[in-house]
Amino acid sequence: MILYLDTSALVKKYFKETGSNDVISLWKKSTAIATSSVAYAETIASFYRKKREGYIREKLLKTTIDVFKKDWNSFVRIEANDDLNERIDKLIALHPLRGFDAIHLASAIIIRETVSESFLFACFDKRLLHAALSEGLNTFPVKIE
Repeated sequence: MILYLDTSALVKKYFKETGSNDVISLWKKSTAIATSSVAYAETIASFYRKKREGYIREKLLKTTIDVFKKDWNSFVRIEANDDLNERIDKLIALHPLRGFDAIHLASAIIIRETVSESFLFACFDKRLLHAALSEGLNTFPVKIE
């Protein structure tokens, strides 16, 4: 299974949050982890936000960033480009998405269309999850109340 992680799901691999155990379990079952290239900046920014908010100390921040960077090198990544932008145009016209969420959804759709094995889109953002479901993606969770 190819597991696509948007940033809301990706961060759960590195910090204990609601859904972290599920993300780690799915990660272990997958043959590849996929995401958008924008997830790098979003994820690093969320790590530093956790430090600013007092959730982690400097030493743990540096260790977490090192682990993330090592993982990052193994991810299948979709780069932002004109082809992706064409898909984003269509998705934003159909769904009330923020910019980076549209990038993640378009990236996931491209991967799903290019792989022959099973594909799962993981995110914990309600609007993005609803858009992914309406675009026919298999999602985790199946829905967010």
